[in-house]
Formats: sequence, structure tokens, C-alpha cells
Amino acid sequence: MKSRLPMIALTGILLLAACAPATTPAPTPDINAIRTSAAYTVVAELTLTAAAWTPTPLPPTETPIPEPPTATPTIPLATDPTLIALGTPGVLCDSLSFGTDVDVTIPDGTPMTAGQDFVKTWKIKNDGACAWGDGYGLIYSYGEKMAGQPVPLGTVVEVGQDVQVSVNLKAPDKAGEYLSAWQMANAKGVPFGKALFLKIIVQ
Repeated sequence: MKSRLPMIALTGILLLAACAPATTPAPTPDINAIRTSAAYTVVAELTLTAAAWTPTPLPPTETPIPEPPTATPTIPLATDPTLIALGTPGVLCDSLSFGTDVDVTIPDGTPMTAGQDFVKTWKIKNDGACAWGDGYGLIYSYGEKMAGQPVPLGTVVEVGQDVQVSVNLKAPDKAGEYLSAWQMANAKGVPFGKALFLKIIVQ
């Protein structure tokens, strides 16, 4: 009887061991997942390090060149006497006016023969602030020039004085209506005032 008892016990232990649930083996680690996790960790640490790092500015290697001062624009004073008369604000140095009696000779619409020579004269007034002297006179403006040659003033025209100005002309060779415009100019050749017109009819 004694020899059977240990045998039965041993058999029972073996049975119990055989019936016990098997232990689950540990899963094999995923190498790729471990590498990815490690890479994320390194990137995160580098980002935090970069955010916390403040670069020290380098000292300048070149001496800065100062900006030149901004020039204040200056408005030049008018020196052309045709613009403003000195000491008389708002009054033009060179100016003229004329009335209804401006046409002294050859009224508008005067008939002419082809090639006819004639002299057109206008009456104007110096209503500027400067006298008209040497170099002042009529110049061609536009229209049919008709071989026009202005007649020199021949005298000084004072402020407020009336004067007659003339142009030697020649009627065109073809029949028709012709218009010619002339203008006063100062000694520098700068025109001023309203244009003076003539209109003829070549028959």
C-alpha cells in the first residue's frame, strides 16, 4: 500500500500539470515600429532644442554707410519775364489785348486774286507789366502762312500803349478760303497773348 501512494500522487501532479493552461509566449517585437518611434522621439527633441535656442547676432563685418540726407526740393524763381512781372504778383510781364477794331486792314472775308501781295495790320494793346522793345514782334502760329513776313515794331511799346502790327503776305495761287494765324512773341521768341487771325477768299 505504501508503494502505491507516491505513484498516485505523482500521477495526479502530472495530470494537473497537463491540464493547466499553457502560458502565452511574449509577442515578437516589431522592429519597424521601434525604429519609427525612435525617429519621432529624435525629431521631437531636436524641435524642442531649436525652439529653446536663441542665436547670438554676429558683429557687423562692414561699417554701415549712412544714408544721404533727403534733399528738400526747391522751386526755382521765375526768371522769364513772360511769366510774372517782378513786384507785381498775378500780372503777366508780356500780355496783350484787342477790341472789335482789331482789323485795321483786310477785314475777314476780303476777296483776293491768286498771287496778290497785301499787308495785313492789326491794332493791339500792351496790357502786361513790361514794355515791348527790341526783338518783340509777330511770329507765324498756324494755318496758311501765305509767305508771310512780319514787319518789325520799330519802336518801344510802353505798358498800356496801343500799337499796330503788320505782316506782308501773298495770296495763294488756288481759289478758295484761307485762314492764317499769327502771335506776338518776346525777345526770346516765346509767344504770348491771343492769336491774331486773317481770312481771305481767293477768287
